[in-house]
Amino acid sequence: MVFIKSYCEANSSISHTWLDEGISPCFFFTLVPTTLLTIAFFLGTIHRIFYQKYGTTMEPKFIPRSRLYGFQQALSILLLLQFFGGMVWKAATAKELPGYEVLYGCFSLLGWVWAMATLRVERRRVLIMDRTRGHSAVLLLFWAVAFSAENLAFISWYSPHWWWGFENNEQQVQFALWLMRYICTGLLFFIGLKAPGLPRRPYMLLINEDERDVENSGQSLLGRTEENESTWKDFWKKVRLLVPYMWPRGNIFLQLLVIFCLGMLGVERVINVFVPIYYKNIVNELTDGSSWPTLATTVCIYVLLKFMQGGGAGASGFVSNMRSFLWIRVQQYTNRVVQVRLFAHLHSLSLRWHLGRKTGDVLRSIDRGTTSINSLLSYIVFSIFPTIADIVISIIYFITYFNAWFGLIVFVCMALYLTLTIIITEWRTKYRRDMNLQDNAAKSKAVDSLLNFETVKYYNAENYEVSRFEDAILKYQASEWKTQASLAFLNQTQNLIIGLGLLAGSLLCAYFVTEGKFQVGDFVLFGTYIIQLYTPLNWFGTYYRMIQNSFIDMESMFKLFEEEEEVKDEVNAGNLLYKLGKVEFENVYFSYTNGKEILNDVSFTVLPGQTVALVGPSGSGKSTIIRLLFRFYNVQGGCIRIDGQDISKVKQTSLRAHIGVVPQDTVLFNDTIRDNIRYGRISASDQEVEEAALAADIHDKIMAFPEGYDTQVGERGLKLSGGEKQRVAIARTILKAPQIILLDEATSALDTQTERNIQASLAKVCANRTTVVVAHRLSTIIGADQILVISEGRIAERGRHEELLLKGGMYAEMWMNQQQAQDSDSSSETESKDRKSEKLQPPSTSTGHHGH
Repeated sequence: MVFIKSYCEANSSISHTWLDEGISPCFFFTLVPTTLLTIAFFLGTIHRIFYQKYGTTMEPKFIPRSRLYGFQQALSILLLLQFFGGMVWKAATAKELPGYEVLYGCFSLLGWVWAMATLRVERRRVLIMDRTRGHSAVLLLFWAVAFSAENLAFISWYSPHWWWGFENNEQQVQFALWLMRYICTGLLFFIGLKAPGLPRRPYMLLINEDERDVENSGQSLLGRTEENESTWKDFWKKVRLLVPYMWPRGNIFLQLLVIFCLGMLGVERVINVFVPIYYKNIVNELTDGSSWPTLATTVCIYVLLKFMQGGGAGASGFVSNMRSFLWIRVQQYTNRVVQVRLFAHLHSLSLRWHLGRKTGDVLRSIDRGTTSINSLLSYIVFSIFPTIADIVISIIYFITYFNAWFGLIVFVCMALYLTLTIIITEWRTKYRRDMNLQDNAAKSKAVDSLLNFETVKYYNAENYEVSRFEDAILKYQASEWKTQASLAFLNQTQNLIIGLGLLAGSLLCAYFVTEGKFQVGDFVLFGTYIIQLYTPLNWFGTYYRMIQNSFIDMESMFKLFEEEEEVKDEVNAGNLLYKLGKVEFENVYFSYTNGKEILNDVSFTVLPGQTVALVGPSGSGKSTIIRLLFRFYNVQGGCIRIDGQDISKVKQTSLRAHIGVVPQDTVLFNDTIRDNIRYGRISASDQEVEEAALAADIHDKIMAFPEGYDTQVGERGLKLSGGEKQRVAIARTILKAPQIILLDEATSALDTQTERNIQASLAKVCANRTTVVVAHRLSTIIGADQILVISEGRIAERGRHEELLLKGGMYAEMWMNQQQAQDSDSSSETESKDRKSEKLQPPSTSTGHHGH
């Protein structure tokens, strides 16, 4: 018959916390279940009351189906069975059962049942005001304490009262039960950080969105982001993206530099151990009355180590400074590679993406993203890993050379510190992300307003723009306040944990000194080492936040990298073999958006050396034909050929090398006129640039400027008139000397006289070259070999000027309307000139004539 004779075992008391080189089983198995039950019952009850009072039941369709959630429940049930089975096994095998084992089994069962109930409540109900994602702090704290408690068993490795000896069947069974608890609690904690059974987005957003919107909620850059998604999602994917930027491939010197810097990192860890040891030796030698040579040697070694280490934790020591100096080259390599690759990627994206981008957001994302990569590499390699290494080394050192209590203090503080840091930092992530969004919005408004400076002036909207910008700044500052306030709360929590740990360790060490078990130098060693340890530990929260912030800052940049190229070269694409310049459109279909066709079954041929003009109302698809031929977009049906070669099968660079374009809306670089013209062929000489300007009828105008060809054109060429910009664009195309020329209303911004001069120049340039012209003024394309009238995405009429006039169709009507408008303008000009001449004439002498 089993009975309970006493609460603790013989020769033991609950007040004896340390027994035979280990934690007293009576103390341990009383403290752990009591703590867990307190967390589960009291905090869990408060938590459930809040959910019942202020929460609502989630609709089943928003509750994610997750195997990991089922695994969570299975682990919790397995732990319950373990506790129950352990009690049954004890009762069946032991003749005398200590009271603490009964308490341990009963309290553990109650605690884990309550935790399972809390888990089910969180899955089925949600707090409406709660915008965070993931489990509550109560559950995470419960799992963290349970897992930490199982780790404390390692401290009692040498104690005969625990199960590490495997001396009998009872110890083997106890070890098996502990191993099951260790694995289950560890898995529950780490799976709990992911929260697989809970929605990944705030419930208030989910109930207002369509299910398809929820599935496709991750949008491209500058669209909506999953604002409460953990920044650690796809962590290894992000790390794989980072590694190529850290490891300089193909540069042996930089690779050796990386290895050497990592070696210096290991040297710093060794120095950090020996600095407090030699400080202790100095104090002991001073109190013991050691000889001067011995003491001087110890002091010199200590000072040398301190010089190598620097202030406190290697923050400014010789080794650290040397490593930082050598790392500059690696950091520059990373910066260069990231920016160049991203810049090249942006230029590879389609015209569709560039037309929809927000320039301010893109620039901010690139700026923050490249900075964050350097921050990540620096914090992970030179801060996080060394800090973890220092903590592990310190725990081993204190357990080995002091006793297990000091290792326990460091371990408990570290576990609490890291757990609360992760929980609070994850909670405040949404504030940081919202602050970034508001920052982007403010900068975008500023950029848009400055780019449209003239429009603002036209409508006297300066006060409106300033007000909009101020509103954006106020929204940003509101998010910034939340970010800073939550940061202050986190810092205070961290300081409280560190202070309590330092107090407990210092009191214990001072007690052992007074008992004669430690020397004074040991107290100095503990104080020095613990402060040296807590300095990086205190920064650990900052490192974690900075890494998380860097991940947030990198999200937009990663999304830029993930943007797919709409127009890609095929794998085995070859160069365009230009022969004569025959262009063919065969049954071409195209639309910018689904459901609205721009081109519908368009077919035509431009023979070598011919000029084909495209005319028609606005929005009919004329400019789209030019863009498709230049391959800004891929056709969705049909085929475009040059000299019999499908342009989708050749490399884009070789295709565009043979085509010159003069667009309708010319945008120039903020550079000199000379360099803007030279952009047509970068290798051109100054003489060739001036010859191209002569051909475009702009040379004389340029020479009239005070600085001539060195005149700055301003941002987007705003310092030049529309006609001047157009002629610079024509000169640029003339300099390129392409075999195929595309003119998209190239003379639309010119006056009549200049237009005639340009037409003559273009006629010389386009001679013997295949030319496609988009024209609004029909008078400019009278001599075209073929005119295509585009209407609603189809070719309504085709033929030469005279043929189309005889048909009496759309073209003839457009010609009549333009002629009437021109006649009206001419008569208005004549009348205006007559009025002016009348005013300028001297008084009439006809009166005198009549008098004679």
